[in-house]
Amino acid sequence: MIKLEQIKMNIGFSKDDLIKKCSEILKISQKEIKSIKIIKQAIDARRKPKIFYVVNVALKLNENTEKRFKHLIYQEKNLRLEYAKKTIKLSPVIIGFGPSGMFAGLAFARMGFKPIIIEQGNEIEQREKDVQDFWKNRKLNKYSNVQFGEGGAGTFSDGKLNSNLDNDYCKMIINELCYFNAPEEISYQSKPHIGSDKLKEVVKNLRNEIILLGGTIKFATKFEDFCVKNDKIDHIIVKNLKNNKTEKIKTDTLLLCVGHSARDVFKLLYDKGVNLKQKPFAMGVRIEQRQEDINKAQYGENYDKRLPPADYKLVTHLSNGRSVFTFCMCPGGNVVASSSDESEIVTNGMSYYARNNENANSAVLVNITPEDYNSSHPLAGVEYQAKYEKFAFILGGSNFNAPAQSVGQFMGKNIEHNINYSYRPNITIANIEKCLPSVVSSSLKEALPILNKKLKNFAKDENLLIAIESRSSCPLTILRDENFECNIKGVYPVGEGAGYAGGIISSAQDGIKVAESIYNRV
Repeated sequence: MIKLEQIKMNIGFSKDDLIKKCSEILKISQKEIKSIKIIKQAIDARRKPKIFYVVNVALKLNENTEKRFKHLIYQEKNLRLEYAKKTIKLSPVIIGFGPSGMFAGLAFARMGFKPIIIEQGNEIEQREKDVQDFWKNRKLNKYSNVQFGEGGAGTFSDGKLNSNLDNDYCKMIINELCYFNAPEEISYQSKPHIGSDKLKEVVKNLRNEIILLGGTIKFATKFEDFCVKNDKIDHIIVKNLKNNKTEKIKTDTLLLCVGHSARDVFKLLYDKGVNLKQKPFAMGVRIEQRQEDINKAQYGENYDKRLPPADYKLVTHLSNGRSVFTFCMCPGGNVVASSSDESEIVTNGMSYYARNNENANSAVLVNITPEDYNSSHPLAGVEYQAKYEKFAFILGGSNFNAPAQSVGQFMGKNIEHNINYSYRPNITIANIEKCLPSVVSSSLKEALPILNKKLKNFAKDENLLIAIESRSSCPLTILRDENFECNIKGVYPVGEGAGYAGGIISSAQDGIKVAESIYNRV
């Protein structure tokens, strides 16, 4: 095969158009091209209204023709999670079945280790019902919701894959996701996404593979406690949430893939003497705009409607030393209720594969540092998070309505929002400053006009701010050594909830690396 890079293609190009273009570049006939595969694709909108795609391709040519292009030879890597089977005495136990737990579990299963996976939330089919019941009827299942359950928090999001396709681990994860029926284009798009609707099928397929290879997944099962003997993990205690029966599971390998919202686990670890450390995180609001406004800002007023819904990524550094930035931008998506406790409001963003809803949304966040916690306690950041989430719950009416107001009202103007807001169950118009730290409010007020200049209509007065966005990352780190172990031997903190990742791909990558470290020492 050979590789061609930086091919400019018009919007709406077809496979035939691409073959024709490649034949013109190489000065060969189209018949000499046996197959073509896109390996990278991005939109170039820097010179509006001239917008085009930039494409890298791999081509298989006639044998004699290909010999003429030795300087373009390309060897495709078919990277997968593949290992020679080994045997171990006790199955490794994984707590949590989000991205890090799923991929650690998949790696262990392919190694022949037959992992036992504990997930307090429900399997994806029931979890979907739990989430819909919360959004429609305000009935929260604190164990199975947007934060907890099969697939982790990322399942009810946009499914964005912040990946570096030149990184072998990233490519491996993308290949596995495609194997489990994710859309093929995630393998070459510069900003790939799966969509919450497609993610559910992928998660289910991955789960079935682990089980097929001898793994066990216990849903609706809560990690209650663990026992240490001679400074090493000996066994754990779990509780079946459907019948309240407890079970002891013997293991010498425990992976904590618990996610950034596992506050009860963080407290258990602290009580057991696991070394924890405060970590910065970010807090702010969700902003909701019309997708059409974003499309025009990014593509131009008379943009080609065949272009995908536009996204954005904005940041500014302020006079007070803080940074304000957008995070988890969801084109054509919804702002969703993401609480995991009865007395808190947490917001997040979600979009389906088609990204065809009326509005765009993103988090607008301010960096929070450990100095803001006013405490040296390792769990102070968690308490700081929870404090303002409770303020938002009360401000919204103590019924899971989210407090919200227009950008104009937040900036002191008498201008109401005109957004057909997507948040369910509902919003309550209120002064959102009352549920935000003062440094967050003041930073947002300084930043919004600056960001609006960077992207037209990003923060126009009629757009809507919905509070509170507080779970973009974990406010602590579970300390681990060069073997990925914490101060208790055999216990491995993994992924976003341990403070070592941020998003689907980086969490999955951390899970694989921990599993491989254990495998290499067997």
